[in-house]
Amino acid sequence: MKSIASGKRLFKLRKRLARRMSLLALAGLAVCTFMLAMLVGGFILALANSWAAISAGQPLASGLWSLAGVMLALCAIALADVVFSAPPRPQGIRLPPTAAAELFRLLDTTAARLRIAPIRAVYITDDMNAHIHQRPVWGVVGPLRTYLMIGLPLAHSLSPTQFAAVLAHELAHVAAQRRGWSGVGGALRAWWARTLDRASARFASISPWLDAKSLNLCLAMLRLARIEEFEADAIAAELVGRGLMGEALVEVSLKSHFLERDYWPHVEAHRTGQAQPSLRPYRDMALGVQVGFMRTVSDHAVAIEGTAQQRFAFHPSLQRRLSALGVPCRVPEDDPTSAAVHFLRPVLPSLAWVFDRAWGRAWRAQRRTRYEMHGDD
Repeated sequence: MKSIASGKRLFKLRKRLARRMSLLALAGLAVCTFMLAMLVGGFILALANSWAAISAGQPLASGLWSLAGVMLALCAIALADVVFSAPPRPQGIRLPPTAAAELFRLLDTTAARLRIAPIRAVYITDDMNAHIHQRPVWGVVGPLRTYLMIGLPLAHSLSPTQFAAVLAHELAHVAAQRRGWSGVGGALRAWWARTLDRASARFASISPWLDAKSLNLCLAMLRLARIEEFEADAIAAELVGRGLMGEALVEVSLKSHFLERDYWPHVEAHRTGQAQPSLRPYRDMALGVQVGFMRTVSDHAVAIEGTAQQRFAFHPSLQRRLSALGVPCRVPEDDPTSAAVHFLRPVLPSLAWVFDRAWGRAWRAQRRTRYEMHGDD
């Protein structure tokens, strides 16, 4: 009962923190828009005064006003480029509903239980991750369109039930934090964060000052992101059960560690010693995970301890998430059928081919760059 009460207080804090940061973002964007309007107004005034000076036979004054107008126009263009930066488009391969009917039925069922609109835009990526991506229809402004990004390595790493728990977690973000005015607030916060990042990169002279002033905002966003993860875990646990949610979190952590520290280093070592590598990492990933991953607590002690150091800045540690769920940290039992095979079997060869081709292109570009560097030496 104590943990439930503390969880409710934490989620109320999330709402207050999100509201405060959304208002700060709105105020910051309003100030930038006002500054842009002043620059545009100054540009128009400079042009009018330049024309008046020409009519009055004052070429020097006209030239000065024209120069001022050009400077104001350049400043306005630079500020507009910083402020009106659209969020990135979804990356990956768009998954047609007909190619993964069971996956979309699972998404529709989960969305119905969470009382949110069904998500029809699903993209498969090459990341060991899944996340919700929202983007205004017209780039910077407009109704929010929701996309679900699913990493193929993640699907290879989880059982169908664990995968369903992860999807419930992602859709819980939409249900609790990314719809209605909460979605608008999230879009404003993301817009303001992009504006600060672009301003820091664009205006080098004020970059140190701007970074120092925005540090507290970044820390607050980090705190909010972690609370949102706890909330999404709790909501998903109500749908799939606390035990399965905790099991999925452990499996994701361990498989991420395996792919990062074992699978991909072996792939890199293989391709380094060959002129044309025969290995296809995404085609062979299912077998690599099944054969190479060892299910013993001792083998994964380093991985579990590594999550305690909070290597992923926007996520709480595994121990804290499991503690909030009230479940122990244990290595899940093996399931011979992966989520990738269960949900994506008809399109798995095509997905692997696309990602392997992109991986091969990147390898050839890296090899060519390395040879060019040696040639220069």
